Amino acid sequence: MLKQKYQFKNYNWVLIGAVLILSGMGVLFINSADSSYTSKQLVGLIFCTGVMLFLSVVNFNFVCGFNRVLYMINIVLLVLVKLVGVSVNGAQRWINLGFTRLQPSELTKIIMIIFVAVYIQEHEEDLMEWKVLLKLALLCALPLFLVVIEPNLSTTLDITFILLSVIFVGGFSMALIKKWLKIIIPVMIPLGFLFIWYIQTPNQILLHDYQVTRIMTFLEPSKYSSTSAYQQDNSVMAIGSGKLYGKGLNNNTIADVTVADTGFVSEQQTDFIFSVVGEETGFVGSVIVIALLAIIVIECLKTAYVAKNMSGRLIASGMAALIGFQSFINIGVATEFLPNTGLPLPFVSYGLTSLLSYMAGIGIVLNIGLQRHY
Repeated sequence: MLKQKYQFKNYNWVLIGAVLILSGMGVLFINSADSSYTSKQLVGLIFCTGVMLFLSVVNFNFVCGFNRVLYMINIVLLVLVKLVGVSVNGAQRWINLGFTRLQPSELTKIIMIIFVAVYIQEHEEDLMEWKVLLKLALLCALPLFLVVIEPNLSTTLDITFILLSVIFVGGFSMALIKKWLKIIIPVMIPLGFLFIWYIQTPNQILLHDYQVTRIMTFLEPSKYSSTSAYQQDNSVMAIGSGKLYGKGLNNNTIADVTVADTGFVSEQQTDFIFSVVGEETGFVGSVIVIALLAIIVIECLKTAYVAKNMSGRLIASGMAALIGFQSFINIGVATEFLPNTGLPLPFVSYGLTSLLSYMAGIGIVLNIGLQRHY
């Protein structure tokens, strides 16, 4: 396992640097949003950095060999959430460990990337057979079902997109995709209108009330401007008020009072951390954060390109999809471009389980890069 010989000239210092700088900036932004979370995030960052560096020198094929064990652990944790989980704001997504809370749905992201990557490698020759695809769909459906009933629809859709990206990179036939799209698109458009109509009917059973409200707020923001749209409206106001250079971190002057000081945006340390970025560091700081996220995605894709086998290529691609898609969603929500969801901004938002998941994934990507194909 640890006796693997690596050429450390291939160690991706750019990726490590981008991750550590972004994570460090995240601690500063969390401190500005709510200083009570700062110490936990800092300790978590130190621990997770150790996990990342440790996994970077552990043969990723060794980790992949435990894919079925990881899958079963993931299922057990998701079941425990329903049995003994902590409920917050109507959602039961956490397991109380005493010193912190564990959110298994965040671990599901990296575990399922590994599991699907190994599955595709094992079925590289017969992936397009319907029995193989059906088995894969069922194996993915179980954890997704356990996540969606927490309820956590946004994370379910997030994981679904990530896994579809991994399957696509794994060699899914473009001809088959085009064939399916010709059938799906004409059907989905009228179904979409039907869905919007149905969720507004009394006693509908598809979505929870708060999920319906989020969708309708996005479609009719003026109607909900004083209620559910209030948070996103204030987030946009905060970002815009930062102008070019921002008001400065932890700015408490009367002239430059921030949204963090007034509490106009709730959950600012997690879902709406980008409003802190925009307000306190302005356009320049926002561009730096987005650029660092882009660097991480690009470096993951570069690693996927030089990976020595299929599973390595798919894991690195999956991490690129995870960081890229989740960053797009989080920033899209903070800027009112997308409906309100509960997805954190990778490496920046508060959340120890999510940070552990990202760091573990990056550690595996670093090891894939050390074993690059020449």
